Amino acid sequence: MPGVYEIYVKDHFAAAHVLKGYDGNCSNMHGHNWIVEAYIQCTKLDHLGMGIDFMDVKSAVTDVLSKLDHTTLNDLPEFCNMNPTSENVAKILYTQLSRRLNTEHITVTKVMVFESPGCGSSYREV
Repeated sequence: MPGVYEIYVKDHFAAAHVLKGYDGNCSNMHGHNWIVEAYIQCTKLDHLGMGIDFMDVKSAVTDVLSKLDHTTLNDLPEFCNMNPTSENVAKILYTQLSRRLNTEHITVTKVMVFESPGCGSSYREV
């Protein structure tokens, strides 16, 4: 069985949201300092011994997160038909990063999102 390498990049953004239909405090506007971890699997290394350059992953993550930073997530087109829960944020980020980074030998495997210390979710496809 061939080996698989996995790297990850951690970044953050600040954004507010409202959970419509939620029975509790989260139905009010509130914000988080979101932490995001993106995990990338590589099945082949280049001539330098890298599956993918951390800088390339960091650049993609930073660019995707910049569109969320200091916004109200509910106002973004990505969330027009869904609540911006941590689960949905993780899925949106997974989808956007996969479009940018996936190749024959490189695959985004998981995105983890933390809305506060000790509370978060992840999304991956099986």
